[in-house]
Parts: sequence; structure tokens; C-alpha cells
Amino acid sequence: MTFMNDLGKFIGSLDFKKTSSLKHLKIVVFGTGVIGGSVGGWIAQNYDNIYFLDLPDMAKKLKENGLTLYPQDNKDAAEQVDIKVIESLDEALDADIILLGVKNYSLENVAKFIREKVGDRPIIVGMQNGLENQTILPKYFSKVIYCIVSYNAWMDDPGVIGYQKKGPLHLGTRYNELQEEMELIGRIFNLGVETEVNTNIGDAAHSKLILNLTNSLTTLIGLSFKPISDQAIFQKLLTNLLSEGVEIVKAAGYKESKLGGMPPWFKLQAGARLPRFITKGMFDRNAKKMVISSMGQDIIQRGGSDSELESINGYVLELAEKHGTPAPYNRTVYELCKREFSGGKFTPMDVKDVWAEVEKAL
Repeated sequence: MTFMNDLGKFIGSLDFKKTSSLKHLKIVVFGTGVIGGSVGGWIAQNYDNIYFLDLPDMAKKLKENGLTLYPQDNKDAAEQVDIKVIESLDEALDADIILLGVKNYSLENVAKFIREKVGDRPIIVGMQNGLENQTILPKYFSKVIYCIVSYNAWMDDPGVIGYQKKGPLHLGTRYNELQEEMELIGRIFNLGVETEVNTNIGDAAHSKLILNLTNSLTTLIGLSFKPISDQAIFQKLLTNLLSEGVEIVKAAGYKESKLGGMPPWFKLQAGARLPRFITKGMFDRNAKKMVISSMGQDIIQRGGSDSELESINGYVLELAEKHGTPAPYNRTVYELCKREFSGGKFTPMDVKDVWAEVEKAL
């Protein structure tokens, strides 16, 4: 009996009012960074058959301390989550679902490694930003579900994760296959975090991608690491970056997808087009809530050189080129990041210097 036949029979027999019946499926979280750790931790609070796999140093700390999850500006509300940590994929050969919490720049090697060790048995859930996972994962697995993450999170220390809000998550597939499997996984996820099945995952991924464009600028100017010297220039750069992103994605034929709590496209474009005396108050309030992005964590916090610059900004600029959409703000910020991130130890730029470079392109 194949796994998919077993799964189909199991799904058909479920009484979803009894959450205990969901415990049948074994979930493995591969990569316990901010997304894998937060999503997995929330699920683990109410779902026992979930295991976490990471590099030895991280695994050791997770075994000792578990996960600590806390909402922004309220560490007193932190939740301590005891988790089950496994040391190798040899303990995951019977996994039914593998959640991939690694970044795009590690995804190819990780996918190849999992396929060689576990085969094509499990359902793979990719939780990466952008669209690159939709190119990589189908090369190795026949059952792939994509998860759009609609919240920001960060890691203070190994296993200590802060988040702006709890979810939501959107599950989808490229051709709307695996509907029963997505419904089942959604029910399991919903035990810990709001999760929906999305029938237009391409629209959802591109809608999220627009907001991810800000990661490059906030990393480039060192948001959360140094003061911003000119808030008006920061607003001008950020709002135009987003407005261009909307135009590019629309030109490529994608439609807006309502992702919980994320601003609608008309607001993103209004922020760039309306006078600052109208938009300043709202922008300043939202700017105060901004936290270090995943790119900032990679480049500044950890001092690395790998980032999602190509899979986010590079991809959007390819769309702009293909569809003849002007993108002077995005192109300049991308080129600056490409130059600055590759030069050894990165030192954030002053926002005024970024603006001086953008002005040359306008």
C-alpha cells in the first residue's frame, strides 16, 4: 500500500472534531530559525508528534532550553515550549510531513540531502520567502506544499524568538493539487497558529514578495542597529520601493491577495503618491513597529554574506525587465546591497547616501 493511498484512507476516516485523531502524522521541522522555530513551537504546544532537527550546536541548545516565544514589546508574555529534538534524518525516515524552515540560499542542498536520506515519501512544506522554492523543491519531491508566512519574527538568542503577531499562514500548491492533504495539514497547524488554504498561491507569494522588498533597504541603512538620520528620506525611499513593487507585480499579471494584517496595495501606492504631511503620521507609527528583517539578521546580526537578495529583489527586477516596468528605486537599492554585502564586514549606509544614489537614477 502506498503512502498516498494510506493517507487518503486516513483522511477519509478522520473525525476532525476530535483533535486527538490528528496525532497519527509525524511532523519534522528541518531548520529551527525564526520561522521554523515559531511555527513549529506554536504547533508543538498542542501537537505531540512533532520533532525538530537542526545543526549540532543549535540542537544542543534546543535540547537544553526548548523554545521561548514572545510577542513584540511584551517579553513578560513569553511562552516556554518543550520540544522533541532529533539529531539526524535517520530519526525522520518515517516522517509524514517535513517543514523546511531554511532560507532559499540553503534550500537546494537541503532538498537534495533530504531526498537522498528519506526519499519521496513525505509531504514537503516550504516556508521560504519569494518564488525560488517553487523552482527547487519540485525537482526533488512530488508532494510539495508552499506556506506563505504573514508575520515578522526575529531571534534574540538560539531558540529565543520574538514575533510581531501570531500568523496567519497560507498553504497552497502550484496547480491546486493535494487539496485533501492541505486541509489536513491546515487543521494540524490551526491547533497552534491561524492557517488557511489559499487557492491562488502565486498571487499570495507575489503579494508577500512586495513587502519583502523592504528587507533590502532596512538592512542597507541598519534599521534597529543605528539611528536613521532623516526620517523623511527614509519614508520616500521605502514607500517608492513598495509602490514600484506593486506596479511590477501587477504588470506581470498577478493579482492582490489579502494576507492577514498586511496593507492593501492601494495604501502602499498612496504612501508614495500623497504629500508627506498627509502620510507622515501613519508612516511614523508603522515605522516604530518595524523590526530587524530576516536579511538584516543574516547580514548584520550574524555577519554573514548569504542573503535572500537575489531571490527577492533580483527576482522582482527580472519581472520589471521582462514587462518593461521602471524600477529606479528598487534597482538602485539592489545594486547598493549587492556591492555592500559582498565587501567583507558590512557597515550600514546613511539613508542620505542611499538617497543620493537613487537620485542619480531618477
